[in-house]
Amino acid sequence: MSSERIGIVGLGLNNRPLVPFLMAEGHTLEIFDRRSQAELEAELESLGVHGDVEIHGGPNYLSALAEAPIETLYLTPGMKKFGPELDALKARGVRFTCETDLFLTHCPAPVIGITGSAGKTTTTTLVGEALKRDGRRPVFVGGNIGEPLLPRLQEITPDSWVVMELSSFQLDLVQHSPHGAALLNLYPNHLDVHRDFEDYKQAKGHIFRFQNKEDWAVVPFDDAEIQELQEQGEGRPVYFSLHQEIRHGAFRKNGQLWWRGGNGARPVVAESALKLIGAHNVANALAAIAIVASAGGDLGAAQDVLSSFTGVPHRLEMVRETDGVTYINDSIATAPERTMAALKAIEKPIVLILGGYDKKLQYDTLAKALNESSVKAIVAIGEVKQQIAEAVGRYTHIPLVLEESFDQAVERASGLAQPGDVVLLSPAAASYDMFSNFEARGQRFREMVGIISQTRSGFRE
Repeated sequence: MSSERIGIVGLGLNNRPLVPFLMAEGHTLEIFDRRSQAELEAELESLGVHGDVEIHGGPNYLSALAEAPIETLYLTPGMKKFGPELDALKARGVRFTCETDLFLTHCPAPVIGITGSAGKTTTTTLVGEALKRDGRRPVFVGGNIGEPLLPRLQEITPDSWVVMELSSFQLDLVQHSPHGAALLNLYPNHLDVHRDFEDYKQAKGHIFRFQNKEDWAVVPFDDAEIQELQEQGEGRPVYFSLHQEIRHGAFRKNGQLWWRGGNGARPVVAESALKLIGAHNVANALAAIAIVASAGGDLGAAQDVLSSFTGVPHRLEMVRETDGVTYINDSIATAPERTMAALKAIEKPIVLILGGYDKKLQYDTLAKALNESSVKAIVAIGEVKQQIAEAVGRYTHIPLVLEESFDQAVERASGLAQPGDVVLLSPAAASYDMFSNFEARGQRFREMVGIISQTRSGFRE
């Protein structure tokens, strides 16, 4: 392989492994990052890199890009892939790529990639656990879940199962698709980073676009838009459906989740045995069955996992019951559709905490859906609280109050709840206006629930 001068924009979790990997291949690197020069030097030191890397740090780090004599540029996943500096490089013929594409081209084992606007972490976890329970091959799970897999390439053998959760950011620049691919669902998200919904949709579609006839693609039977994306590649479609019995794939029938393949149909698990709540999680379970079966995994192992798995943190996570009020943490709900799915899963009266960072999403559809839910009151916070209040006012008569801080919102929601109610954190917005990520937001919700519980216990004593 010939040596190149390569630029890396952003030295975060995904891009850190690129440095030792690309240097070992003999490439010359330039690093561009908003952190200070000293911080970046310390970061490289922690990676065992000494010298031979040109660093451009500080708030104006992108300005150095325009004149950088690079041939290839690796972009950090969560940044916009356009702008004056990047557009100038494209015009100059610089190749844009990403860590995900590098891994796909070097991984010795077939990769199973899972994406979707919602449910990808749950489904990836179900698939990974089922294949581990199968036990016949080594299993590696990573990508958008856990750690990047690039540093583990030496451990992966050709007979391994490699399962990757892939976000739209990680798929945006790929020129290769995984051997097995799944797109669970699709609705507007991350429009603060993508140009528009079409741009977001096409990024998701890259999971299929470069497949060949030896590959397979798991898609919802009832979603024509996703099927159109799948047809851009040559992979063999495998379906899953909540509503229809299908010829080849996973489906729900008579209270059972079924798989039908070359050897006929068989029930895999009773719907009543699932510990996960909500129709969206039944769909995730069906997708997991289709993926495990397509990968050659044991469906008995899948049954064991599906009937015992209680969920991933921050996804309809039951935190505590205090004074007859149940507190549920669904901090992962960073888009309206995720909140709508959560509302369908809960029948008890709900005091709903909504709001957060503005991702340029619309809230009218969610506001209309509130009329079909058991929501009795709403507490709105964050950058989008006025947008939410206006949408709720247009379509419902549900009482809504505005709060300035997250802690105040949890306290207010708790005060509005009566025994038998649910206080649900399902914000329909990202967390970045108040927290570093949705996990930090969910953790603070847990802490506040604990404080509220202790305070009330103190009053009783």
